[in-house]
Amino acid sequence: MKKLNTKSIVMLGVLTAFVIIFSTTPIGSIPIGPLVITLNIIPIALAGIALGPVGGGIIGAMFGLFSFLQAAGVIQGTGFAHTLFSISPLATFVQCVVPRVLDGLLVGLIHNAVAKFNKETACFVTGFFSAFLNTLFFMTSLVLLYGNTEYLQGLIDGRNIFAFVIAFVGINAVTEMVSSTVISGAVGVALQKARLIHNPSVQAS
Repeated sequence: MKKLNTKSIVMLGVLTAFVIIFSTTPIGSIPIGPLVITLNIIPIALAGIALGPVGGGIIGAMFGLFSFLQAAGVIQGTGFAHTLFSISPLATFVQCVVPRVLDGLLVGLIHNAVAKFNKETACFVTGFFSAFLNTLFFMTSLVLLYGNTEYLQGLIDGRNIFAFVIAFVGINAVTEMVSSTVISGAVGVALQKARLIHNPSVQAS
């Protein structure tokens, strides 16, 4: 996003709308155990594809803010998120927002790097990393911010931290990675063919 043109603004608006819909309705989340498979990683991936790292970071920030509102109980969220908020609202804000902003920035950079070799492949790679990095950053921040709390220690239950992470995310993470890769990749390629993507650094390659 070297310049913010009308097409970029419209794309940000549309992706923000999807984040709001996914965050405030059952459409965007599939609860499994204490975690939720979220579709909000897909707008982040599409922002990285269409608008680069800045656009990805903006949509990531929107996802993070709505995640925080869910944790705070302003909109419907999970009991797990509510518990983390009750322990530390500030830590919950950091955990909700910072990882998602980093996710968006990095997937935008990843897309631009891969697109220099193959634009279609870059869309699928971006979709995968949007989910992978979201899980990586979420679990890392969870352990760093809440690792010493009684609540998380009870969940860890004396296990090796890596074993806990694998058990905690498990099929959720795999499902998110597969769905994000397929959907983000397919939509990204369609946007490219329709010439709806404004990303000067990619189009110039």
